[in-house]
Amino acid sequence: MSSILFILKRREDYNAVKHSSIGLSTGLYNSASFVDEVLNHIGLKSNLVVVKDNNDIDREVIKYNPTYVIIEALWVVPSKFYQLQKLHPTVKWIIRLHSEMPFMAGEGMAMDWIGDYSCCKNIIIACNTPRMLKEIKTFLQIKNNWNEKQTDERVVYLPNYYPQNYKPVRYIDYKNEYVNVGCFGAIRLLKNHLIQAHAAIDFANRIGKKLHFHINSGRIEMKGEPALNNLKGLFQHMQPRGYELINHEWTPREQFLVLCSQMDIGLQVSFSETFNIVGADYISQGVPIIGSTEIPWLASECGYNVCFPANPTDSKDIADKMIVAYNNPKINVEQAQTALTKYTNDTVAVWRKYFN
Repeated sequence: MSSILFILKRREDYNAVKHSSIGLSTGLYNSASFVDEVLNHIGLKSNLVVVKDNNDIDREVIKYNPTYVIIEALWVVPSKFYQLQKLHPTVKWIIRLHSEMPFMAGEGMAMDWIGDYSCCKNIIIACNTPRMLKEIKTFLQIKNNWNEKQTDERVVYLPNYYPQNYKPVRYIDYKNEYVNVGCFGAIRLLKNHLIQAHAAIDFANRIGKKLHFHINSGRIEMKGEPALNNLKGLFQHMQPRGYELINHEWTPREQFLVLCSQMDIGLQVSFSETFNIVGADYISQGVPIIGSTEIPWLASECGYNVCFPANPTDSKDIADKMIVAYNNPKINVEQAQTALTKYTNDTVAVWRKYFN
């Protein structure tokens, strides 16, 4: 039977006091750990480790002796694999990408590294969305003059999983003076926080409520500083009218789920997504969600006018969808949970087929 080892890189700002012992409280770690858990549940042998850097990989491969090593995201310099392949000639290495091409454009070495990976034997590139799969296949097939069979063997689809532990729809206190809107996740331009803040203000004004707009700004990434500064500037002027920006520290997952459960509506109207764990966190806690068509499990399944995705460049459309979700939370949550269940069931089938 195949055995699998997921290897992740510890965050650069790791602090033993601030962070957990594994050194990660991120979407990437959560994504890998969810897959690791479900693979073990369906009878595959899987382990997950977090390392400091490239130099720790050999030690972990010796310890676990896997058939496959899955490197989560782009952090291992391609030249390292020439050394690792000599040390472990029977191991198959999978570089699993977690970005769509618009987000990948912000990682300056991405295309160069992926091209170099494809020149190494026993290295497979995995994408977690069909669109990225097609694009990387096209790139590497033309670059390497691969035939279709070679391309299908070297570039594969391994999507995200999310545990199906759902709570019923959250009770909304319509008598509350404030409406709580969550727009969580790392602050970066493609997450589209600013227009969602404008939509939330419009929404709260239309329903006659004051607004608490919740973010967590512990991670500012890929030129996200201007986005955060604009959020602060917007709410500095709006606070006297009852619209407040609430900034939360980055927390361990269990604490974050509690925070999600306190929201009336969750926003994730992003410009680019491959899965969106934060959106899944909302609906797992029974909180209605408004997302964009970039969230694959939301775009394909939800019903019109209830949790149907909003236009990320149109604040009125986002606010309109928020009003419908606010007035129909049960339908929104149940439809979104059904959609996510279908997506994750399909995910299990894909992983099972590939490793069996």
